[in-house]
Amino acid sequence: MTTPELVLGPMMRYVDQSSASIWVETRDNARVTVSAGAGQWEARTFAVHGHHYALVEVDGLEPGSVTPYTVAVNGVPVWPEPGTGFLPPVIATLKPGKPLRLAFGSCRTSVPHDGSGNRSHGVDALRAYALEMSSGGKEPWPDLVAFLGDQVYADSTSEQMQEFIKARRDITEPPGEELKDFEEYAHLYNLAWSDPANRWLLSTLPSAMIFDDHDIRDDWNASRSWREAMEDTDWWHGRIVAGLASYWVYQHLGNLSPQERAADVIWQEIASRRGDGEPDISTELDSFAERADQDPETYRWSFCRDFGDTRLLVVDSRAARNLDPEHRALLDDAEMDWLDARMRGGFRHLLVATSLPFLLPMGLHHLEAWDEAVSEGAWGKIPARFGEKLRQAVDLEHWGAFQESFRRVAAMAEDVADGGRGPAPDSITFLSGDVHFSYVSEVERTAGSRIIQAVCSPIRNPLPRVMRSFGAVMSYGLATPIGALAARSAKVPDPPFRWSGIKGPWFDNNLACLEVVPEGLKLWWQRGVVEGGDNLNPRLERVAEITVASRKAGSPARERM
Repeated sequence: MTTPELVLGPMMRYVDQSSASIWVETRDNARVTVSAGAGQWEARTFAVHGHHYALVEVDGLEPGSVTPYTVAVNGVPVWPEPGTGFLPPVIATLKPGKPLRLAFGSCRTSVPHDGSGNRSHGVDALRAYALEMSSGGKEPWPDLVAFLGDQVYADSTSEQMQEFIKARRDITEPPGEELKDFEEYAHLYNLAWSDPANRWLLSTLPSAMIFDDHDIRDDWNASRSWREAMEDTDWWHGRIVAGLASYWVYQHLGNLSPQERAADVIWQEIASRRGDGEPDISTELDSFAERADQDPETYRWSFCRDFGDTRLLVVDSRAARNLDPEHRALLDDAEMDWLDARMRGGFRHLLVATSLPFLLPMGLHHLEAWDEAVSEGAWGKIPARFGEKLRQAVDLEHWGAFQESFRRVAAMAEDVADGGRGPAPDSITFLSGDVHFSYVSEVERTAGSRIIQAVCSPIRNPLPRVMRSFGAVMSYGLATPIGALAARSAKVPDPPFRWSGIKGPWFDNNLACLEVVPEGLKLWWQRGVVEGGDNLNPRLERVAEITVASRKAGSPARERM
């Protein structure tokens, strides 16, 4: 059992060559101490709606070092927990010149890991990965795990979450079984991150995160009419404020480097009030969240990190939308300019992480482009209403449904690939989740950098089997020419390039890994497998593997099941 002083964490978040950021939630107002090697670092908690958090900034570390650490709250040791059997948690700083190794995935529900939970939601791939890593096996440690959306499901809650809600309010009143306020978000994050194996993994493996729709609500910002319908309810304002405020605390804060944190408006508020005891920033954080929702240009959730010769761009494709029908965009002008400035050559690999796949299977891409045109009036007012209903009913709101944004980013990618923005990299790889199946696609090019789409979804939330067949039919085969004809009928221009699948789809719960290797980029997907009815100790199994060789190496992508 966790000591009562520690509610959640520690979580290893931003780590570079000489510093690490360690996040915790505590029971009360406290001082949190991290001890590593001969050093100690402290931070006072800050309060939000009766909850207490700290982010301890550990600095002065040696590059490439691996140092065990402990955590104390008000002088009481709380981590690691004795007798768990897990390896000691460590701070592993980046080693200069070491090729990047990255894990990634999206869509993870918070249900028990017993037989019932595994039957309804499949084996948690993250937990299977944690158990493998804790055994000290041959699986190589990544430098970072990137969670690409739907870390929590605020709109589709588990029985455990619903019991908590029922104890607080009438669940028959809106928003019903969905989340209402910060207190409920705090409990949901606790359910998501408190399993002992996953908790241990997140205490030693650095993580980066970006939201998708279910962190707030299904189809979040799909269109202006969707947003207007939400704003007409009497509960949406509280929901979006609580969702973004809790996201800043639980997910976004740890994405920031020490320098970025120092420039952050909410962190500045915390720092300015530390001399008065524990700062309570509830009012300021709620006001900030409301402002960020109403005017997305006032805050940026996207971030950029360079790992030697590899650049990782993590792009907000939800909050930064412009839903004005006259200027519809997946990324508003400020966000697009930010991305444009960072889509550059001079790196061996450029990774663009966006929760929504940039390159859907072409059949789906055409369908979304057609639906956008129809919804915006290409066939008149009555078909426009049908198109809007279809858009929300079957989630037709990815990059393909925002054609202007898609074409601008496609032009950026081609410009980088052709050497127009500095020396061309070996590859430009879009990393995504969301769609509840995994696949790899490649843009059809004969020269320059390879442009790849790699998707890993879900970590734990598989599609029902009947939906898997529907998804495969809609994504591949006849869907491509039929979708293209539909798009042309609505006068949608052809895409600026063609792409096709080189691996997949597969529908298992998976966690993907990526590694920069001499011949190019190696990717593999892993799932958890239960044997002999031992639901609590799934085995990690590799599902698929592919190596995307650079053109300089003179060979195409290779795959192995």
